[in-house]
This record gives sequence, C-alpha cells and structure tokens, in this order.
Amino acid sequence: MSYEKVTQASEIIVGTKQTIKALQNGEVKELVVAEDADFRVTSKVLQIAEEKKVPIVKVDSMKKLGKACGIDVGAATVAIKG
Repeated sequence: MSYEKVTQASEIIVGTKQTIKALQNGEVKELVVAEDADFRVTSKVLQIAEEKKVPIVKVDSMKKLGKACGIDVGAATVAIKG
C-alpha cells in the first residue's frame, strides 16, 4: 500500500539529508521509512518528523522502497511533499 503511495506521489524526496531539509522547511506531507534501514541513518529523520507532527509510515524493505522511487538502490527514507 505505502509503496503505491510513493509511486503515485507527484513529488518525492529520496534520501535522509534532503528529507531532513524538507522536514525542517515544513514541506513534507508524509514520511515513509524502511524498517530494515540502519537506525543510525533514520533516527534523526524520525525525530524531526515527530517534532513536526508529520505522519510516519513504515514499510518492510529498503530495496522495495527504492524500486517504488524508480531507483536501482535501496532507500531508507522517502518524503512525500504536500
């Protein structure tokens, strides 16, 4: 379900650095996080999303999340812009 949401989103941000920037600027409608991603990579993103009260959706696989974004590598976090 959430993979489809990423695929259908008009504008997404892939990667933690860009996602953090977008969260801080209030541009993120929803955050998608892969559960198999390293917690050290996702912890800051999750913390900022919670502070900004952005809904967080968890998916099981970085590989599938990357594929939903149209990239050939895994994605730890994807921000859906609103």
